[in-house]
Amino acid sequence: MGRFTRRTFGVAAAGALSGALLTGAGAGTAAAREGGAGGGGHGRGHGRGRGHGRSPRMRGMWVATVANIDWPSTAGLTAQEQQRQLLAHLDTAVERRLNTVVLQVRPTADALWPSPFEPWSQYLTGTQGRDPGWDPLGFAVREAHRRDLELHAWFNPYRVANHADPQRLVADHPARRHPDWVVSYGGKLYYNPGLPQVRRFVQDAMFHAVERYDIDAVHFDDYFYPYPVSGRTFDDDAAFERYGGDFSDRGDWRRHNVDLLVSEVSCQLKQVKPRVRFGVSPFAVWRNKGTDPAGSDTRAGVQTYDDLYADTRRWVRERWVDHIVPQVYWNIGFEAADYARLVPWWAGVVRGTGVDLYIGEALYKVADPAQGPAWHDPAELSRHLTLCREHPEVSGNVYFSARHVAADPIGAMSRVVRDHYGTLVRPPR
Repeated sequence: MGRFTRRTFGVAAAGALSGALLTGAGAGTAAAREGGAGGGGHGRGHGRGRGHGRSPRMRGMWVATVANIDWPSTAGLTAQEQQRQLLAHLDTAVERRLNTVVLQVRPTADALWPSPFEPWSQYLTGTQGRDPGWDPLGFAVREAHRRDLELHAWFNPYRVANHADPQRLVADHPARRHPDWVVSYGGKLYYNPGLPQVRRFVQDAMFHAVERYDIDAVHFDDYFYPYPVSGRTFDDDAAFERYGGDFSDRGDWRRHNVDLLVSEVSCQLKQVKPRVRFGVSPFAVWRNKGTDPAGSDTRAGVQTYDDLYADTRRWVRERWVDHIVPQVYWNIGFEAADYARLVPWWAGVVRGTGVDLYIGEALYKVADPAQGPAWHDPAELSRHLTLCREHPEVSGNVYFSARHVAADPIGAMSRVVRDHYGTLVRPPR
């Protein structure tokens, strides 16, 4: 759930990007992936309920729509072909014995449903604002539930465009009607998280979908303040001057802004639809131990607390989220960010909080020529799940991304299913 290295979005850079995020070089290209309450429930699913030492309860996959990474395969397809492709992804999830699909429905300040707040996404028709002639989110919810899958709606709060030209946005786009809301940074456009009016608008836009559709969760990925770009400054001077209040440190103020978004979304969800859960899938390094004794035993060049101004550890401790899905996109034994060190660290963070922990898995790295030997071993991902089962706080795994779940490079996903998903399990309600 959003630091990126997809083939459709520059995926060839995946290996270099993971390294950049750890060394601090080139981190502005963003993620190593697109990246990415509860009571009640639908009672869907099969198999055993909650219980550690059993099959993982969360078995999810991300379906990324930005830049047509996973779906639709290209913009401008007919409604019938788009529906066929989406159904194929849902059927693949069932075939792989998964139980949750995390569908990106607001990739760039746009919408994959008829929204009164934002334009139709360009990734459907090729033209922002053009009606595709059907309701993708409504269709996805209905068809996912028909297959006993949960449907988590994945929203990107602040990204406006993957270019820096406001004139390329549809004429009535909110970012053009309110240019003072927008910051150009690193060749992209972002809403300014420091503006209260932006925070209100973003929530209004997202909650239209929450109130209209029977979604099972609201999902944020790792994009809050943008990943740092060397030599560039995120220009929020005017916002800090006006709204900084008693904050002497801009970093503290920025974290406060993101904290407000997360806590307000959490509170509003509990009021509007208390059965709908709230989850975030952050970059997996909150802070390095060398920066903060409470941090993980890592040496990442990017730290969410310091660089994205996302205090993900606090969100768990305050229980503002119902589940967290850190993107632990490195192999076991990777020196700068070892999967075998990060998973126990996150287990310690959630312990005693009641917040569910699911681990984000880099299926997209498997068999990638840019990756090291571990990612060319079909058993690497299976070993990840074996390690996770040693930590009772870990309740499942989510795979980036849908097209790789279907492609099953070197049989790695089939190996996971064979070794760990012997039976269907009920989604994690």
